[in-house]
Amino acid sequence: MPAPVFRIATAADIPALVALVTSAYRGDSSRAGWTTEADLLDGARIDPELLRADIARHDSQVVVIDGEAGRLLACAHVAIEDGDGYFGMFAVDPALQGRGTGDALLAECERIAREQWHLPGMRMTVIDLRESLIAWYARRGYRRTGVHKPFPYGDIRFGRPKRDDLRFEVLDKRFRSEP
Repeated sequence: MPAPVFRIATAADIPALVALVTSAYRGDSSRAGWTTEADLLDGARIDPELLRADIARHDSQVVVIDGEAGRLLACAHVAIEDGDGYFGMFAVDPALQGRGTGDALLAECERIAREQWHLPGMRMTVIDLRESLIAWYARRGYRRTGVHKPFPYGDIRFGRPKRDDLRFEVLDKRFRSEP
């Protein structure tokens, strides 16, 4: 696969972004990759109106990688939150997972936070039951903080839980300061 070309999403990308994120996390299509949450949640993974707000917001970028014929291959949201970068909405087409696309996209989002916004680190929240995903982030320098946040039960914009023990854990990575 050639080196990915990154671009910033626009409101015109919202339908394709919703489809990509859903395919990576929900339903049978998500089982083709390893990031599926299909055993934990049904329904929506992302709300189009929240996505529209993230695209329009200052100090917020939805970064995408395009494939052939304008098909989105991967996306992630990076924003400034509480003095650090915040990383979320990370999705790679299930057929492309495990080929370095996600590594490249995460590195680009970290670059934006570190070099463009001059932030000291990046944080994210991950469902704490997702041990293999947390291990993937740990191999890329993120650490578990032990800080937990409640799952938004009852808010169908984030899916319909299949379990009653879902919660998020904050993961953190500090960027090295240049001497």
